[in-house]
Amino acid sequence: MAASPVPKLPVPKLTVAALARGGALPVAILVLVLLMVVPIPAAMLDIFFIMNITISLAVLMVALNAQKPLDFSAFPSVLLFATLFRLSLNVASTRVVLVHGHEGEGAAGHVIEAFGTFLIGGDYVVGLFVFAILVIINLIVVTKGAGRVSEVSARFTLDALPGKQIAIDADLNAGLLTAEEAKARRIEVSTEADFYGSMDGSSKFVKGDAVAGLLILAANIIGGLILGPVSHGLSLADAAHTYVLLAIGDALVAQVPSLMLSIAAATIVTRVTSTHDLAGQIGSQFGSAKTWTPVAAILALLGIMPGMPHFIILPAAALAGYMAWRMRQFALRPVIEEKPVEAPADPAQINWEDVADTIQVNLDIGYGLVPLVDEKRGAPLMGRITGVRRQLSKEMGFVVPQVRVRDDINLAPYAYRIVVGGVVMGEDLVQPDEMLALDTGQAIGTLNGRPTKDPTFGLSATWISPADQDAATGAGYLVVDPGTVVATHLNHMLSQNASDLLGPDEVQALLDGLKDRAANLVAALCPTPVPLTTLTQVLRGLLAEGIPLKEFRRIAAAIAVAAQKTLDAEEIIEAIRPELGALIIQKLCGVREPLRVMTLEGQLEGLLGQAVRSDPSRRHTIEPDLGRRIVEALQRAAQPLIDEAKPFALVVQPAIRLAIRKLVRSCLPDTPVMSFFEVPEDKSVEVIAVIGAPGAIPA
Repeated sequence: MAASPVPKLPVPKLTVAALARGGALPVAILVLVLLMVVPIPAAMLDIFFIMNITISLAVLMVALNAQKPLDFSAFPSVLLFATLFRLSLNVASTRVVLVHGHEGEGAAGHVIEAFGTFLIGGDYVVGLFVFAILVIINLIVVTKGAGRVSEVSARFTLDALPGKQIAIDADLNAGLLTAEEAKARRIEVSTEADFYGSMDGSSKFVKGDAVAGLLILAANIIGGLILGPVSHGLSLADAAHTYVLLAIGDALVAQVPSLMLSIAAATIVTRVTSTHDLAGQIGSQFGSAKTWTPVAAILALLGIMPGMPHFIILPAAALAGYMAWRMRQFALRPVIEEKPVEAPADPAQINWEDVADTIQVNLDIGYGLVPLVDEKRGAPLMGRITGVRRQLSKEMGFVVPQVRVRDDINLAPYAYRIVVGGVVMGEDLVQPDEMLALDTGQAIGTLNGRPTKDPTFGLSATWISPADQDAATGAGYLVVDPGTVVATHLNHMLSQNASDLLGPDEVQALLDGLKDRAANLVAALCPTPVPLTTLTQVLRGLLAEGIPLKEFRRIAAAIAVAAQKTLDAEEIIEAIRPELGALIIQKLCGVREPLRVMTLEGQLEGLLGQAVRSDPSRRHTIEPDLGRRIVEALQRAAQPLIDEAKPFALVVQPAIRLAIRKLVRSCLPDTPVMSFFEVPEDKSVEVIAVIGAPGAIPA
């Protein structure tokens, strides 16, 4: 039997660039060690000094251009290696100064010579004071302040770490973050804590570097004063002039990059997260005419006072005034939004975005209604839509989906259309520059305008000029703006179609919210014995009949009990409705008011009960002609109550409730159909109409 071939594992390819990047850091550390141990010539020392200054400048520029501290998360390690590099150069330069210092000012290289002669004029006394001032600035001002900020930032960041983790978990559970986004947020929070902790320790490197500079300067001066007279026969004055000048040049060469790194460290730890770099952030906050106008005024007052240097202060005042004027002109300039130029789409390519629409509720408007959503005019419609969603969410017990408003060139200029789940639920016309005066039954007289009908309730209305608003209100009309008209219509359509807004994701959110208060109840409900899909059907059925989900705990408890007998959604709804009767009637009457009801005559109920029992499928339970006559009789009996805006309920036997509900749903959608068992025993009832037997119903 032949042996199976051994599969070859892929060998990673090591490119020259990868090897160079991987070996650069170990080589750099080896160079640091060699600088401390092996003597190097003065020319190479000059190269390393220039490299040190270059690295310090590069670190400072990266710190200034970072938009947030984590943009330079490698700074603590960079600061460590830069400090070690500078200290290694101090050791190497000290060896060169002490060994070859008697040869003259250029013995330690041209860089040390330049710092010792040109920058301080060759006077070592001046150099000592300059170096002392730089050390004071670096050690006491910049380093100490940056260290304190690092310490406080590290402490507060670590204290806030558990709260940030909890907030990320809460956003993940609420669906505001995906699993990948939550993972990235956790990594960012952990990295931020590690960064500030490292910065707290790195500030000690900068402080130690400044102290080391002082000690190395002292060692160079003392060693030079000893070696000059003893080993090279120099006088004490010549030795002091030569060695002290070289020591100060060496100290300044190291202290200037150290100061730049200290500034970079202070910049990073004091940085506040912003969308701009440091220059942009400072410029945006100082770029206001309100800032420079008082500055110009105060400088001008100082400039005209006797004894002041007028030729210096007055030009400064003029410059500040010019800056204030330019900034005011810039603020008044209209903002032109530049839209990115998109590459032309390939006509042969079709993406899923072209055929999929993830927004569940849409409000399409004609171009004439765009001013209602224009932010420059306050976007009155958008604010009302937000209010509608907030109010409906409180009433229904779940978060109503976002409403997308978009303009549609296929609509008439002043038309709008309400689309829920891809189905047009309502549409009408509004006048954006006029007001709608509604006749609620108490109005007196007529108004000048265009007669119309209210799109929500069908009331008689008139479009009037805004100038006639006060007169219409005084005549008893209810006057509303066009944004309110559209928002009210949207509110009515969403209320009537609330069941279409509830899906498995919203139901799962309801379960997650209930789990914090009743974990055992949720465990006994879903997914066993009631699957999420069945639970969604039950809750949508309740919403379709006007039962809100605010008391979800009570509803869930009733469903858990009913699920022990059946898992059919319609049967569960019928089984739990008696437990929810109080929730249904509280919208129909007050606590002390009687419940107004309409009922069916006993003979008619018996006939309908037989029809329901003879049709197990529950699809065609009522003969069409009989159903038509029942509906007409119900409409005639209900019309007086509808005209007086008095709510009522239709109460029937439990066996026929579902069939009657399906029958009257189209003609009386807002009328609840209840069974006798759903009316609480202690609730008083007022029977306002009895729909008679078939023989008594007119054909």
